[in-house]
Amino acid sequence: MPNIKIFSGSSHQDLSQKVADRLGLELGKVVTKKFSNQETCVEIGESVRGEDVYIVQSGCGEINDNLMELLIMINACKIASASRVTAVIPCFPYARQDKKDKSRAPISAKLVANMLSVSGADHIITMDLHASQIQGFFDIPVDNLYAEPAVLKWIKENIPEWKNCTIVSPDAGGAKRSAGLLFFLWFIIF
Repeated sequence: MPNIKIFSGSSHQDLSQKVADRLGLELGKVVTKKFSNQETCVEIGESVRGEDVYIVQSGCGEINDNLMELLIMINACKIASASRVTAVIPCFPYARQDKKDKSRAPISAKLVANMLSVSGADHIITMDLHASQIQGFFDIPVDNLYAEPAVLKWIKENIPEWKNCTIVSPDAGGAKRSAGLLFFLWFIIF
């Protein structure tokens, strides 16, 4: 695939490697480090001029560090003349803070959307957003992928008694997705 570069942030390098392998590409060279004052430093180790760049970085684990690293990587690629930068964010940071639920509360998901846009991202690919309204926080295209089909396939292939399984949500927000999985499993059975 010409003109495509994939870079990995430090949050999930195994996932980035699997994506690159699946596409038959090598991961781009990037060095991330911390200065003594804990500032994040990112060095893109190859030319991205005119390239379509994909940066894979999840918003879990050390959320703030991973988010800042992603923002710096996006900006580094943009100022190095990448033609387009797509941030692949399997777990969108601050997605649970998607509305104003009390006075003086921030809408942090909107802030993250603004930061990604200002850093230079041209496109966002994410999964199972906490609320679909987050897509409306962006002025750039957002693809919100759903894990449900892959989860259903995994359940059928790996759970011997899948017809008798129970799906439990970790919180009230996930109850709708859990109910959807149960519906599709029920539909398959009957």
